[in-house]
Amino acid sequence: MSKVDFYILPSPAPAARLDFACKLCEKAWRLGHRVYLNCSDAAQRDELDARLWAFKGEAFVPHSALEDDPHGAVALGVGDDPGDHQDLLVNLDLKVPGFAARFARIAEIVVEEPAIRAAARESFRFYREQGYALQDHRLQRL
Repeated sequence: MSKVDFYILPSPAPAARLDFACKLCEKAWRLGHRVYLNCSDAAQRDELDARLWAFKGEAFVPHSALEDDPHGAVALGVGDDPGDHQDLLVNLDLKVPGFAARFARIAEIVVEEPAIRAAARESFRFYREQGYALQDHRLQRL
């Protein structure tokens, strides 16, 4: 059964989720994990793509849209079938994707914006009811 980590950020800004996703993705990639970033829509995917190029001056996280390179170390998708990815799912959508169970680890990133917090509560309930191992990480600063 997958392990689900909820990262609770001390920010009301939805963009903070994308910044943290970049940091999490870089760390996971450097540790040798394959990452699938599930975005809520094409605009969010494009914004995340741009942030992954520029979020850290000296760092580069090799990434691509899932349809461009389905076997890449870091793939960005929009509710797509994640191909052969099954290591780490970073879910930026507001609902749990149907393919979540195939991943060893799932990361949900939460900010203090009401719609995002409400969606995270629903996701937490879903994961708990399905028997997933849950952990929350309340971050003090970004």
